[in-house]
Amino acid sequence: MASGHSHSHRGRAPATRRSRTILVSLTTALLLLTVIGLVGLWPAADARPERAALLAPGVEILSAEVTKLPPDAQPQESMVVEATGRSGDIRDESVQVEVTPEVAADGIHPGDRIRILSIDEAGEGAPYFYFDHERGVPLGALFVLYLLVVALVARGSGLRAVLGLAAGVAIVVLFMLPAILAGENAVLVALVGSSAMIFPCVYFAHGISIRTTTAVLGTFGGIAITVVAALVAGRPAGMTGTEGEAAQLLAGSFPEVSLSAVFLAGVIISGLGALNDVTITQASSVWELRAAMPSASRWKVFSSAMRIGRDHIASTVYTLAYAYIGSALPTLLFASMLERSFLGTLTAGEVAAEVFRTLIASIGLVLAIPLTTGIAALLASSQASPAEKTGKPVRTSRRQMLEDRLGDL
Repeated sequence: MASGHSHSHRGRAPATRRSRTILVSLTTALLLLTVIGLVGLWPAADARPERAALLAPGVEILSAEVTKLPPDAQPQESMVVEATGRSGDIRDESVQVEVTPEVAADGIHPGDRIRILSIDEAGEGAPYFYFDHERGVPLGALFVLYLLVVALVARGSGLRAVLGLAAGVAIVVLFMLPAILAGENAVLVALVGSSAMIFPCVYFAHGISIRTTTAVLGTFGGIAITVVAALVAGRPAGMTGTEGEAAQLLAGSFPEVSLSAVFLAGVIISGLGALNDVTITQASSVWELRAAMPSASRWKVFSSAMRIGRDHIASTVYTLAYAYIGSALPTLLFASMLERSFLGTLTAGEVAAEVFRTLIASIGLVLAIPLTTGIAALLASSQASPAEKTGKPVRTSRRQMLEDRLGDL
């Protein structure tokens, strides 16, 4: 027997059967295309490059803890520090470790745990050589703290977002990097990889619903805009991708890999997180506005949501810019010391690469906002509920209740 209650969607706009069909069809098509891309570009085992040895024969990495620095150390010079071995043949023994000038300047202190190189041919009594700091324990502790903060503040949704991030990182490590090194087009790999990253990142964090699926479509649109902008502007802007030591090493080891394509692939991926942020916000705004204004026209809902979007644009534009400034700060510091105009600095080398990355990612980000808003405004139902038309509660069958619940999903 049907039970009587007011027809409600708990503050969210209802989705029509047609809008659900369109969303499911488009999302399924994008998912199938992504899977086809992954299968087609996934590198075979024999196509993957062999991994190069980290160390030369006769060289071993050991662990040690710094105990004493020389009192007469000079800036810009290497120095020899005393350390106590923590592994291998030097465990609990006092050893001399030579530290490079850039680390010796302000990067090493008593109590630091470091990794040192032991060279067999160096002879007895020769110093060991600094290789790197040990970071496993402090980074592990920081990650645990991060999970605790996310769990306390965002609870289940935050932890699901971390799970989505882990899935995205796995796609980069297991698919994108091997595929590019195997000789596949880096831009195409980035497009397929970004598409594959969208689904777990969005649905793990925000659940499967009309709202999140609308955001997925908007994110795909933003990625498409970013790809087109990067391809069109990359060559005229002279983005060769050869800036930096890592690029030079990659070119020497894998000459068949296009550095310009790798650079453009990085541009596509760099704005993915912020892009998803704005599309989720805009999709939520439209559906909430539609629920608050059930009789308003689609244009009115779109205009209202875009007022929110314009504020979001203003904040995300400088968010991207500041993020890139922070990551490129050593480059900027060095560039500022050269006798060169401000415009010359912005258009030179690695600085120009960061400027290009910021501009392209921002274009995709800004245009994704009206795109997502338009999709959501078209798909959100503009029909008032029966209760709103008559002013009276309506009796709803169990079947109708189930359909309404599916509409909210």
